[in-house]
Amino acid sequence: MKRTGWWVARLVDRRVETDTSATLVLEVPDWPGHLPGQHVDLRLTAEDGYQAARSYSVSAPADGDRIEVTVQRVPDGEVSPYLLDGLSVGDRIEVRGPVGGYFVWRLTDPAPVLLVGGGSGVAPLMAMIRARREAGSRTPFRLIYSVRSERDIYFADELRRRVRDDQSLDVAYVYTREVPEGLSAQAHRIGVPDLNSHGWPAQLEPVNFVCGPTGFVEAVSDILVALGHEPRRIKTERFGPTG
Repeated sequence: MKRTGWWVARLVDRRVETDTSATLVLEVPDWPGHLPGQHVDLRLTAEDGYQAARSYSVSAPADGDRIEVTVQRVPDGEVSPYLLDGLSVGDRIEVRGPVGGYFVWRLTDPAPVLLVGGGSGVAPLMAMIRARREAGSRTPFRLIYSVRSERDIYFADELRRRVRDDQSLDVAYVYTREVPEGLSAQAHRIGVPDLNSHGWPAQLEPVNFVCGPTGFVEAVSDILVALGHEPRRIKTERFGPTG
C-alpha cells in the first residue's frame, strides 16, 4: 500500500553543482521509489513551529532508500538558503512524495526523446538521462540546455562524460549571457534555429520534455508546435511566476 503524508529523511551527502546550487542526497527509510521526472516536497519546521515547504524535482533515478534533490539558491528565499547553507550531513528534514505522473519518462516508451531545460530545470531531465543509462536503454535522447554561462551548467562533468561514452545521447547548449571562448555563436535566448537544428523532426513523433521558468517553457512549447510537433507530445514542467 502506498504510504501518504510526510517522511523523515536524513541528509547523507551534499555535492556542489554551481556557485548557487547543490545536490542533496537524502536517505528516506522505506522509500517506495519514484519515476524519472517526479518531484518531492521538502518541509522545514522552525523552533517556534513555523513551517515552510517547497517542491523540488528529483534529479536521479530510484536508488533504494536514497533520493537526490538538486536545489538552486533563490535570493531572499525562505527554504533554499537553509537547504544549501544551514542543513548539515546527519540533519533531518521532512519529505513528501513522490509527486506527479505526467512529466515522467517511462522505459517502455520507444519514441525518441527531446529534453529542453532552462537553468535548474535540467534537474528532472537529468533523472531521465541517468535512468535511461542505468536500464541499458538504446532510446535516442537529445538535450538542449539553456544557461546563462558555462559556469552555470549543472552536472557539467557528468554530461561531458555521458556524451563521450554514449552515441545515442546528444547535448547542445544555448548561452543567454556569456558564450565560452572559442565558440563563434552569439549569446541569445533559445529560438527556432536551436530547436530545429538540435531537436528531432516532428515526423519522427518524439516525446518532448520541457522544464524551466514559465516564460521559457511557454516559448519553447510554442516553437515546438510551430515546427509541427503535436501538443500532446509536449510535456512541460515549470516554476516561477506566471506573469
